[in-house]
Amino acid sequence: MAINVYFNFNGNAREAVEFYAEVFGTEAPRIMTFGEAPPDPSHPLPEEAKHLVMHAMLFIDGSPVMFSDVFPGMPYVEGNNVNLTLTNDDAGKIKDWFNKLKEGGNVIMELQETFWSKCYGSLKDKFGIIWQLSHDNGQGAGK
Repeated sequence: MAINVYFNFNGNAREAVEFYAEVFGTEAPRIMTFGEAPPDPSHPLPEEAKHLVMHAMLFIDGSPVMFSDVFPGMPYVEGNNVNLTLTNDDAGKIKDWFNKLKEGGNVIMELQETFWSKCYGSLKDKFGIIWQLSHDNGQGAGK
């Protein structure tokens, strides 16, 4: 069973999903807004919600990642409680992704060799999401 990551944003989900699509070179994201959902006469949609992202999904290196904006009036907590780990056997990809993600963000640990990876680093991107990027040598962590 797969674990799917779902990010909620405070009105900037479209910017975030388009940014990640560019960073990871995915297909163009399909974005559905709240305004595209079938209307519910008993719960009319506020005008300020119509352009917000109801759902979008990317496949980042084979893993599904979903996005939405919080509905106006709902509580929003920046994604500092989400920590994504992206492992790949191509060190060049790791370096490229890391350098793109750190633009406008904060590096927690620069890319470097560790006891579990030939190339590992972590950062908080400009949307407040914490990423760990790690080279996988095909032998598992620490081997």
